[in-house]
Amino acid sequence: ASTTVQLAIGDALAVAVLERRGFSSEDFALLHPGGALGRRLLRVRDVMHPSAEVPRVGERDPIRLVVEAITRGGLGVAAVVDKAGTLAGVITDGDLRRALLRNVDVAGAVAADVMTRTPKTVAAAALAAEALATMEKHSITSLFIVDEPVRRPLGIIHLHDLLRADVA
Repeated sequence: ASTTVQLAIGDALAVAVLERRGFSSEDFALLHPGGALGRRLLRVRDVMHPSAEVPRVGERDPIRLVVEAITRGGLGVAAVVDKAGTLAGVITDGDLRRALLRNVDVAGAVAADVMTRTPKTVAAAALAAEALATMEKHSITSLFIVDEPVRRPLGIIHLHDLLRADVA
């Protein structure tokens, strides 16, 4: 019984010192990033693909360039940006399939003709778990990270990135 009491007193002292110093769960996660708490507190910026890796096309680019960008990017998606570089929409490989099924003339179509105009986005500072919840809610596999209020693509996060980081 005396050893159990000593352990309890030691734990109580440790917790008191941590609280007095303002040591938070975020501090713990920084010191132990591989643990379960560290993974739960992982930020989108820690696992996203940076801006240079975001496949992007212009609104007036022909569908052939869209397909090339999606293929080159390897994420099944491309950002559609306007002349100022602002995220105007998104095109997924699913959007292309649906356009074909609607008999869209892909030979004459441009990105703006088939893009989704309201892409889902997430902040770089958001928790990766929040990004996963958004993907699950909307049944999508990618989210763009944009700078607000300009909405320029800063990066992209894919479901596979979250799986590799052990968030999902």
